[in-house]
Amino acid sequence: METKDVIRTLREDKNLTQAQLAKEVHYSLSVVNKWENGKKNPSVDAIKILAQYFDVSIYYILGMEE
Repeated sequence: METKDVIRTLREDKNLTQAQLAKEVHYSLSVVNKWENGKKNPSVDAIKILAQYFDVSIYYILGMEE
């Protein structure tokens, strides 16, 4: 799975909207939208925050681990 798909799946599994996730991880809605649409990849710092928030590894966020 690509990073964009992993983020979307994790968000949907928690029943969060993009706006809710953006608020939780302190990024803008437009940035979260770009991540999920594959228009922008999350920064290293954002990946760390997402991994911690969703309680998964960084490798999982990057789509390198099932």
